[in-house]
Amino acid sequence: MKTSQFITFSLVFLTYFPFAFSEKCHPSDKKTLLKIKKDLNNDYIFVSWDPKIDCCEWNNVRCDPKTNRIYQLNIANSDLKLPLPSAIGDLPYLEGLSFRNTNLTGQIPQSITKLTKLTNLDLRTNSLSGPIPSFLGELKNLDYLGLSHNNFTGSIPSSLSKLTKLTGLLLDRNKLTGQIPESFSQFQADEIYMYLSHNQLSGQVPKTLGKSNFTWMDISWNKLEGDISFLFGKDKSTSGYDFSRNMLHFDMSNMVFPDSITRLDLNHNMITGSLPKSLAKFDSLYLDVSYNRLCGKIPVSNRLQELGSANFVHNKCLCGAPLPACK
Repeated sequence: MKTSQFITFSLVFLTYFPFAFSEKCHPSDKKTLLKIKKDLNNDYIFVSWDPKIDCCEWNNVRCDPKTNRIYQLNIANSDLKLPLPSAIGDLPYLEGLSFRNTNLTGQIPQSITKLTKLTNLDLRTNSLSGPIPSFLGELKNLDYLGLSHNNFTGSIPSSLSKLTKLTGLLLDRNKLTGQIPESFSQFQADEIYMYLSHNQLSGQVPKTLGKSNFTWMDISWNKLEGDISFLFGKDKSTSGYDFSRNMLHFDMSNMVFPDSITRLDLNHNMITGSLPKSLAKFDSLYLDVSYNRLCGKIPVSNRLQELGSANFVHNKCLCGAPLPACK
């Protein structure tokens, strides 16, 4: 090939293939990711994070096809035993951040508040400790916050109610104390699921939560007291409630249930009254009211009698199948 022909070919090639000799990954993102790799000091997990390779091609990260900025960082099932690097805040286009089951330690760095586009934060099943940071309320675009299965202590920060777009909140299986914040009624999503189980929460469930529409609520295995009947109603779209293993005390007789309900677990409380007859209409309901203070006849339906006596035992004077007949 003549020199002139080579030059012409090269110009044409570069015109139509401008990225042929350049990386898609933004250099600032690549620099940050390499800093995170260094801080976490685990060559096995980050073996593909080779500085000679375009970081859009690395494992565990995803680049936006239009901007080529890193918008997803997902690490799972590892044994890091180190804190989440503060450099994480230098990925400004990040929308999804997940370090699930990676044995992270220490506290969540405040630099995470720089991730203003973040919609999904999943830090479940780690060894994170200290209080849940109130500054998480600054992540105004969060749709999902998963902090379950950690060692968080102290009270739940009311500032989390500033996450008005939140549809999923998982704080279960920590060491949290204090009350459920009244401000949680400020969540504006049409439907939200909330898991607060296996903590040491106390006091009464705020009545303001009755204004919200929870598709699933699990506050079991705490020290909660009082009435929760205001959380129920015909207008709700709740699939499941789990209030078991608390100290709840209210009359169940006149409760009204949403048509969508499939699970209602109230075992080991101090609930009084009788089982509403309307429970008989639910063909796929899982119900457990054992270890309470209920009386009266169990409503007759194929489903309730199917559940077995274990779901109704240890009440004051509950009777009828699957328990012994009423006298």
